[in-house]
Amino acid sequence: MTIHTDVQIINGLDGKPTFAVIPYSHYLAMSKLKVPAIPNEVVGKVIKHGMTPIRAWREHLGRTQTDIAIKLGISQAAYNKQENSERIRKSTKEKIAQALGLEFEQLDV
Repeated sequence: MTIHTDVQIINGLDGKPTFAVIPYSHYLAMSKLKVPAIPNEVVGKVIKHGMTPIRAWREHLGRTQTDIAIKLGISQAAYNKQENSERIRKSTKEKIAQALGLEFEQLDV
């Protein structure tokens, strides 16, 4: 295991770690990773309001359940059931991600 010793931790006024400063070369290497972004607003809806990631994304994108249901070729009621389910098949989640114009990984909030 490699331990990086060139990381600087900056504490906040409360004495707790607030920032981690890394060498620029490490930052560049990390920025080349193709990790899809998840907006803070989406994460907030999931955490603060208990929404499923699918619903949070749909609302963030300003889409209606009917819009997405039409793209999926199902009824709005069927989509509503999927959107509010905590347990959803991977294949279904992949289809919903595509209908929302997202990468599958972006639904894993």
